Amino acid sequence: MADETAQQTPQIGINLNIHQAHSARMYDYYLGGVTNFPADREAAGRALDAFPNARLAAHANRAFMRRATRAIAELGIDQFLDIGTGIPTSPNLHEVAQGVHAGARVVYADNDPIVLTHAEALLDGTAQGRTDYVQGDIRDARTILEAAAQTLDLERPIALSMVAVLHFIADRPGQNAADVVDAFISHLAPGSYLVISHFTADFDPEATARMEKVYRSSGTDLQARTREEVTALFQDWRLLTPGVVASPRWNPDADAAGTTDAQAGCYAGVARLG
Repeated sequence: MADETAQQTPQIGINLNIHQAHSARMYDYYLGGVTNFPADREAAGRALDAFPNARLAAHANRAFMRRATRAIAELGIDQFLDIGTGIPTSPNLHEVAQGVHAGARVVYADNDPIVLTHAEALLDGTAQGRTDYVQGDIRDARTILEAAAQTLDLERPIALSMVAVLHFIADRPGQNAADVVDAFISHLAPGSYLVISHFTADFDPEATARMEKVYRSSGTDLQARTREEVTALFQDWRLLTPGVVASPRWNPDADAAGTTDAQAGCYAGVARLG
């Protein structure tokens, strides 16, 4: 195990393709961030024309992440692995987790090199805890888990967060979202938690179809899934109350007030292994 308090950024080369839209940078644009480029803003603009609630959906996802992280931390979990981190937007997951457990350990993973340039914000955790960042693709669980094991003890329960990322895995021969999830959770200890939010067509099929078309034309897969399909991603893990629901309906607080199911456009849930 690495030093208890050291916080390090992997030393890798940064090769940004700023001329092709990236889902993480489009998401940053929806959230009102500035870490995006003309290609991202152009694609995000077309996405907003197709699905005008995209900004509300992004904020609802962030609010769900915070509620889920806090709830899991309050259940005693002090290790978190966040897949598809995106551009840092405070409060980040580690700020929420370490607000409950000052010694919590958090590993972030994303495939967009620009996230690495913001790793300082991701690594700015408590002195008692530890945060780290892994450059990796969700389709390569082995690489991410091997790197995460330098910070997390995979023999102990962890919370695996897959918020607003699995809908970028299109089902095709040799690739599907269920296998991606299984590649991670098959290595988790009993008592671990799985957090998922996922784009759906159940609330507004026409707008969702337009949104999928925009992303695909920008070079990014986007596949909405039904409530039944999202629920299946949790396999036989025990879902926490209230189960798989529209993201603002998962144990709502003031941050979720006023957002409708159709505006959120996503299902969300949290489940426990064992």
